[in-house]
Amino acid sequence: MKQNSFLYYVVSLLRLALYPFTLIYGLLVWLRNRLYDLGFSDSIGFSVPVICVGNLSTGGTGKTPHIEYLINLLQYQYRVATMSRGYKRYTKGFLLADANTNALRIGDEPMQFFMKFPEAVVCVAEERLTGIPTLLQRRPGVEVILLDDAYQHRSVKAGLNILITDYSRPFYTDHILPFGNLREGRSAYKRAQIIVVSKCPLQLTQQEANEITAKIAPLPNQQVFFTGIGYGTSYRFMTNEPMNFAGTNAILVCGIARPEPLIAYVSQTAADVHTLTYPDHHYFVTTDIEEIKAAHDNWQVQNKVIITTEKDAARLLLLREKIAEWNIPIIVIPIQIMMLLNGGQWFDGLVQQFVEATIAENNPDAGIEITG
Repeated sequence: MKQNSFLYYVVSLLRLALYPFTLIYGLLVWLRNRLYDLGFSDSIGFSVPVICVGNLSTGGTGKTPHIEYLINLLQYQYRVATMSRGYKRYTKGFLLADANTNALRIGDEPMQFFMKFPEAVVCVAEERLTGIPTLLQRRPGVEVILLDDAYQHRSVKAGLNILITDYSRPFYTDHILPFGNLREGRSAYKRAQIIVVSKCPLQLTQQEANEITAKIAPLPNQQVFFTGIGYGTSYRFMTNEPMNFAGTNAILVCGIARPEPLIAYVSQTAADVHTLTYPDHHYFVTTDIEEIKAAHDNWQVQNKVIITTEKDAARLLLLREKIAEWNIPIIVIPIQIMMLLNGGQWFDGLVQQFVEATIAENNPDAGIEITG
């Protein structure tokens, strides 16, 4: 207890020491946003519906499963494309996912989209402003573009901005970097049309939702929704065949931000769990694979399996041949969102209405328009 108090004291002192840098960074971000707000910097809009999914804080709010939710919602009516930065990829510039793609080339999350949604167009580009025209030139049949983690890309004018904020770390209690975790000031939430409070308890009550909504203070044109984390049907890593892990002794391998909900879920279903955690977006190397294999072999129990997430599986594929030699059951658990408090139909309707209206209003040959 004394050690925890000491660490808290040290962290608090460090945060206070960084506060002057927060003021400087916050001022620079505010000036940049004001230039866009006042029309001195241009935002470029496109003739296809562009939906931006982003956040104000650094990582861990659950953008990826929300992108997947949107793909599932729209892919049967429209040709959907996703555009991500491709965090920690080993390449630069615009790239389209194809048969030769792997996580090193496009990043783990885009690779996850590519593996799960073969009908979707998946691409990466650091600069969305130039990436979107390139995408539309290379894939002219694209009808809807989902921008992953692009809320701060003010040079692109998204028709629909969806802001994700974590239930346990809402933006309205946070501060700008480096004192806090916000990329820009709290008031930036006003640019969103939809605000999603993610990773909520599945038993969230309407009263608690109302209290959170009051703290967010949405504008008249903004809608607030609440989502929780759910898990899809687990399947074999090598064959994609459904496989249940209930009652197994599981080695849980995860390199994701805030794995606690996943650990709790696996612990409730498996007989026993041994967890190996790695940093978010971690690329597994030979020593990691040896560690995983040793943990499995040295655990003196029966009915052993290895469990991982789809995001981790996208990176483990880079070592597929070596892993195949183990002849050990490896199970992948899909992470998905659950719309809470009967908000799903309302949310779906708003998104579909935006897409339909944008397609109806814009001439497909209109190209781009520059707005202040």
